[in-house]
Amino acid sequence: MSSAVPTTARRRTIRTAALLTAVIAGAGLAAASPAYASPDQTDPTFVDGLSQAVFTKNSAEWVNEEAWVESEVDSDRDGRPDLVHIDVSRVPETETDGLDVPVIMELSPYYAGGSQVTNWSVDHEIGDPPSTKDPWPAYQPTNRTSPTISRSLENTWVPRGFAVVHAEGFGSGWSEGCPTSGGVNESLAGKAVVDWLNGRAKAYTKPDRATEVAADWTTGSVGMIGTSYNGTLPIGVASTGVEGLDAIVPVSAISDWYDYYRANGAVRAPGGYQGEDLDVLADYVYTRFDQEICQPVIDELRANQDRATGDRSAFWEERNYLANADRISAATLVAHGLNDWNVMTKNASALYEELKANGVPHQIYLHQGGHGGNPNDTLLNRWFTRYLYDVENGVEQLPKAYVVREDRTLTEYPEWPDPATEDVKLKLAPAVEADGVGALAASRNGSKATEDLVDDAGIRAADLAAAASSPNRLAYRTAALGEPLRLSGTPTVSLRIAVDRPKANLTALLVEYPLTGAPKIITRGWMDVENRDSDAVTTPVAPGVAYDFAFDLQPKDYVFSAGSQIGVVVLSSDQEYTVRPAPGTTLTLDPSKSTVHLPLVGGMEALQASLHAG
Repeated sequence: MSSAVPTTARRRTIRTAALLTAVIAGAGLAAASPAYASPDQTDPTFVDGLSQAVFTKNSAEWVNEEAWVESEVDSDRDGRPDLVHIDVSRVPETETDGLDVPVIMELSPYYAGGSQVTNWSVDHEIGDPPSTKDPWPAYQPTNRTSPTISRSLENTWVPRGFAVVHAEGFGSGWSEGCPTSGGVNESLAGKAVVDWLNGRAKAYTKPDRATEVAADWTTGSVGMIGTSYNGTLPIGVASTGVEGLDAIVPVSAISDWYDYYRANGAVRAPGGYQGEDLDVLADYVYTRFDQEICQPVIDELRANQDRATGDRSAFWEERNYLANADRISAATLVAHGLNDWNVMTKNASALYEELKANGVPHQIYLHQGGHGGNPNDTLLNRWFTRYLYDVENGVEQLPKAYVVREDRTLTEYPEWPDPATEDVKLKLAPAVEADGVGALAASRNGSKATEDLVDDAGIRAADLAAAASSPNRLAYRTAALGEPLRLSGTPTVSLRIAVDRPKANLTALLVEYPLTGAPKIITRGWMDVENRDSDAVTTPVAPGVAYDFAFDLQPKDYVFSAGSQIGVVVLSSDQEYTVRPAPGTTLTLDPSKSTVHLPLVGGMEALQASLHAG
């Protein structure tokens, strides 16, 4: 990899006009002082460890070009390596003054738009999905992504002395190859661009491969950023171990595609996209001009994604970037919305745990929004300045976790989950009145009574949680809290349940019941009862026999308000997320052999203090 400070005879070495390393508490959040550059300023400049916008902001003066980078994979099976279409924007000094600059890249399959698609029906019995779905109109490709793919990121980063590269994902726009919804070929598309930026791959001025072009204007240090699919691809590229990818900022990103479309063996949709699956997404982003060449590849996705069992398989493991987490060396700033029910928080949490375990430079930014939401400009600037320009700005000494709290204040923590978090085991006790609310506490009342619920996917989970009583759910609550109580991490449940049929969904909700107003679902989790031993193995259940079902809910960082109650609600099918079989399946829960584990800051002592204060 080229050094972040150019040393070759041809290229001009940069100098820092001003550099003040700030490592005091709160420095990661502070805004930088403005830089007052002279009119002929041509050096990257840093103030308080942050890059400054000292280069021209007039995009007409930038060097703008496009190229087609040759990858190492032939995913469209035409006998030639797939080409990745890119555009580049950089300051004129890289052309006239011998200045080398690092690169910020966004790889996306969305630049050319998307096709009309139809999701799978989810109104069927578990294990018996439909074999076909309604067709959609044929996509009509356009050439709107050539010569300019996108202008995103440019106004922010080019004046600060970074080049910006946009790259179209395989099967989209002017790129070749085929979309595979997280398959290894998509990671290799990004790897090819990083290799080209470091002189290890070829690129051409046109897709005819006649004239080569070199990236002789860059240090070879690359950062990747993006949201959703665009944030997922940086994780995939980093998991290849490619040299030169020095920093990534995945925002609302997938780290394991199984955890996007499945959950503990259950066929489960991302929020708002019931019935979507790998093949539907591939159909959507398939926007290249040749609309025939990738049909066999997408047909294979349909055949292998397995909406019948929901089991994890080698097919899904190809899309699990965490399986190669030991190859990730890129400094990673993870960003995610705590209320993102599209790409759920498990994807961020699982990646973050791997980064910590492997000693990769890491920070996490969690906010109260849903899907999307970048870290603030100061956090981003400090990250890219440190790891792409190699400026010693003290980021390593700053807190690792930044959480936008419920009152919208940005709060620093030494790490995430909070190091003061302890696992708190709570026990269930049955309701005193039929279909009422049971207890959730550190100890039980000694009752051995079991409780029934009847599956009905026609009722929303939020309505079941809010109901005073219902035959379609079981509910358990703590006493009222006297003081706020913070949850930080991954809740889990272990439920002893018998099912009167061979197949069933199982759903658990963690709910806050306020003094007044509607209850709020904080997080939820799902399981296919036939996957109680493993998400990769279907193990039949005998009707009427009780088994233990242990599974995780989505990780959260949340403060329960004083006066509220913590509740756990158990139901079967989740209308908005799971397959929806005909109603009628009965699940019998044994509260005396069921538990809930909550990661609470301060542990049991904090919980008891809050309850006593009430």
